[in-house]
Amino acid sequence: MEKSQLATRIRAFRKLKGYTQQELASKMRISLVILGEIERGHRHVEDQILNKIADSLEITTEELTNIVS
Repeated sequence: MEKSQLATRIRAFRKLKGYTQQELASKMRISLVILGEIERGHRHVEDQILNKIADSLEITTEELTNIVS
């Protein structure tokens, strides 16, 4: 999956759950800067961070990464 597609999905799920970037970053225990870079597609998302994002959003990693054509 491209970084930009993943970034868009992360941002969309965050907003769907009603979290600000600050709230999600705090829940994940990462910096706001890192989350911002991820959501803009400027940072590669390692599996460990992807798992943290999914857990914090209460979804599966498959939901986060599955692109429907």
